[in-house]
Amino acid sequence: MVDYLAAFITGLTTGGLSCLAVQGGLLTSSIARQVEKDVERSIASKAGKKGRQTEGARDGSIQNGRSAAAILIFLLAKLAVYTGVGFLLGWVGSAFQLTPTVRGWFQLAIGAFMLGNALRMLNVHPIFRYFSFEPPSFITRFIRRTARNSRDDFVTPAFLGLLTVFIPCGVTQAIMALALGAGHPVQGALLMFAFTLGTSPVFFVLAYLFTRLGTRLERGFLTLTAVLVLALGLISMDSGLNLLGSPVSITRLISPNSAQQASLVGGNESAVVQIHVENSRYSPNIIYAQAGVPIRLELVTDDVHSCARAFTIPALEIAKLLPASGTEIVEIPPQKAGKLTFTCSMGMYTGEIVFQ
Repeated sequence: MVDYLAAFITGLTTGGLSCLAVQGGLLTSSIARQVEKDVERSIASKAGKKGRQTEGARDGSIQNGRSAAAILIFLLAKLAVYTGVGFLLGWVGSAFQLTPTVRGWFQLAIGAFMLGNALRMLNVHPIFRYFSFEPPSFITRFIRRTARNSRDDFVTPAFLGLLTVFIPCGVTQAIMALALGAGHPVQGALLMFAFTLGTSPVFFVLAYLFTRLGTRLERGFLTLTAVLVLALGLISMDSGLNLLGSPVSITRLISPNSAQQASLVGGNESAVVQIHVENSRYSPNIIYAQAGVPIRLELVTDDVHSCARAFTIPALEIAKLLPASGTEIVEIPPQKAGKLTFTCSMGMYTGEIVFQ
């Protein structure tokens, strides 16, 4: 189950900041340069100090309107191109389904990149400069040349919005990984649409403020963004650990536990346990069972629409998409003594079966 609301909220809360840190500089510098030229030409064409002052005030209003319109066009172009990318990623994922283990390693890699990028932004050590994602130099030169030479205030931001696909931020890359794992073109497109739409309000407001305030807030903004990216990197790595079935993760440390003993049936030949799947957890999330005995899990849902519906047991490569309301059966073959982790497809909600 692809959680579009979670993708939207991720974009709304942290994605906009992360994307603006990577992509906002070209847009704001382009807008500022174009508007500055327009104002200079307008003022130069007027005679008299009073006339210049009047036109300067009027040009200030024009500048505000142009900045807002240009940012809006940039965001619409970005929304269109990332929706298309989501469609393509979903299509690729449908042809090459990623296993929970592969998704786990992918999440770990993305998380490590985000941690390194955040530490680079905080200037912790020169070694972290290698964690900066840079497009090929010819693309960078082309973008800057276009932004500098374009005579149309709106062609440039639209074109730059399309080209942001070549410089995705760390948060966007994580959502792109989810779109790939969705395994369906429409789901991938909707996931990227929801995330990109969520980034737009924060992106718009901050980009607009930057055109007004220049670089006065830049240092504080970059520090805040670095901290948020750092936190999101930890979350991504935590999800990766859960998808890999790791017994150690942040989620396991902070999640409340509820335990249940599996009931033996059929003359001790098998065991059955019922798990209530909720929007934010599995209950119980710790199950004690006898080693060497097969288990039947009864997964019960009641109006569940989060990624908890995508029930996964990474070690056994079991993945089930549960109904929003209903019961699904998962059969687990006999296991040796030890722990078996189950989780949602995003690694957010977890539990374990302890075989004794």
